[in-house]
Amino acid sequence: MSLRILVTGAGSGLGRAIALHYAARGARVACTDRDAASVAETLAHVEKEGGSGLAFALDVTREEDFVAARERLQSEWGGLDLLVNNAGVATAGSIEEAPLSDWDWVLNINLLGVVRGCKTFAPLFKAQKSGYVVNIASFAGIANPPAMASYNVAKAGVISLSETLLHELAPFGIGVSVVCPAFFPTNLMNAARVTQPGTVAMVHKFMKKSGITADDVAAQIASAVDKRQFLVLTHKDTRVQALVKRASPQTFFRMMQKTTAKWGRKKS
Repeated sequence: MSLRILVTGAGSGLGRAIALHYAARGARVACTDRDAASVAETLAHVEKEGGSGLAFALDVTREEDFVAARERLQSEWGGLDLLVNNAGVATAGSIEEAPLSDWDWVLNINLLGVVRGCKTFAPLFKAQKSGYVVNIASFAGIANPPAMASYNVAKAGVISLSETLLHELAPFGIGVSVVCPAFFPTNLMNAARVTQPGTVAMVHKFMKKSGITADDVAAQIASAVDKRQFLVLTHKDTRVQALVKRASPQTFFRMMQKTTAKWGRKKS
């Protein structure tokens, strides 16, 4: 029986890459996004890859949208095997510059959007006695770089939520992975809310230099699910940095401050 998967934010970027990766495996993919037209396009690509599925609008800030999705999947597919909470937005700005409205926006989508997805589908997975949750966080939630406080906090919250769920859901045979990518090319910055000029251009530069694509990240996610691997660090350098931070936090902080100073000189 083919895998049944739902992906939020599947209209473009990593969400679309995940949908297409699983489609190539013959999965049934529910492609969801706020923009119904974008997921209709993703579904067309899914079908070209040999997969099948559904495409419908889902706003992660609306619990009722998740509930409607669950009811539809139960009715049409008899359940769900894999939930990928991918939808997200970007913010940047220092603690004194970024308005509280940016905090409300990013926390409601990047953190509470994941909470809503997990809260809605956990009961279904428990009833099925099977299921898997993938939450897309960011290495920013581990590294906590400056001038990104609201984004960092949202993604750190996703990591904490995921670890909590790992323990809560393990007795029911339900797996959890949290994915913490660094920079790779996406359209994430297209609707970003930033307070410092030049931030978007700098991020695009880092994206281009990463050497990692959305397809690469999607493949790593699928491999992690197969192995039931909890923490997924998609970039080699971030795996090293995470080990340094764990072994010697002060060393990591000095590294981060040195890098930050270098960025500051380049911007000036």
